Amino acid sequence: MSPVLVGQTALPLPLLRRGKVRDVYVVDADRLLLVTSDRVSAFDVVMRELVPYKGAVLTQITAWWLRHFEGEVAHHLLSCDVDEIVAAVPTLGAHRDVLAGRTMLCRRTEVYPVECVVRGYLAGSAWKEYQATGTLAGEALPAGLRESDRFDPPVFSPATKAESGHDENITIPQMVGIVGAEAAATLERLARTVYGRGRERAAERGILIADTKFEFGRAPDGAILLIDEVMTPDSSRFWPADAYQPGRAQPSFDKQPLRDWLDAERRAGRWDGNAPPPTLPDEVVTATSRRYLDAFERLTGAPLDLTRLP
Repeated sequence: MSPVLVGQTALPLPLLRRGKVRDVYVVDADRLLLVTSDRVSAFDVVMRELVPYKGAVLTQITAWWLRHFEGEVAHHLLSCDVDEIVAAVPTLGAHRDVLAGRTMLCRRTEVYPVECVVRGYLAGSAWKEYQATGTLAGEALPAGLRESDRFDPPVFSPATKAESGHDENITIPQMVGIVGAEAAATLERLARTVYGRGRERAAERGILIADTKFEFGRAPDGAILLIDEVMTPDSSRFWPADAYQPGRAQPSFDKQPLRDWLDAERRAGRWDGNAPPPTLPDEVVTATSRRYLDAFERLTGAPLDLTRLP
């Protein structure tokens, strides 16, 4: 039986926002419902096609990490069990097929308007800036670094949160100007703690978490909570440890098949890099889905339980 694919949702709750991948609904003054769709974006363009199991993989990896951090880092997750969610919000009872496996009932917070990025390796936008200026967010890095070189200790590199397009790297003093010195110090400490634990755990499974981004929110009681997704293939770069070789780009456990195909389309002049995107071949969608499922199994040590999904 084919999996239920979820694109744009329409639940009987007020829609707070619709991102590239997640739809966020208001349950009440204290709770939000996060639904992770099977939408996929690349190069800041959302594709027309949906990727089977993607929403479930992202949700279940996040829940898996949060279970590991219980007692160490406070977070917003109340439940990702569809039965518990429907019991808590009965109006959702007719939408189990949409919710199952991909939904989180969460505490509502005042979100800090910064991405807390931790970089364990020199890659992505950090590598591009370093090549051009020898800096990261305008601050100097050591000379002579190669692409994918490891940072010891990891670099905390905050960014502004963009509703569309790319986030912009900022300095820690700029972050202090946005959220205040006390909050900035706490967010950096929490981000480093979660990344450090995550990097160690992933290394045991043969995965290098090259970099990742976290979001945090402030609860009504003043507690700072880890929110949104946590160390997923969408919010992080996952590299196979056995293929790691500094001095070049690394293969990754994410939507690399999609990026590679789109890159080829751009080089051939068949796509200009903007919306609307080209139609994806079935084999690219299938390969991307397999990559997400593989990331889940490699990280957690067990395959995603597809029997619990509609």
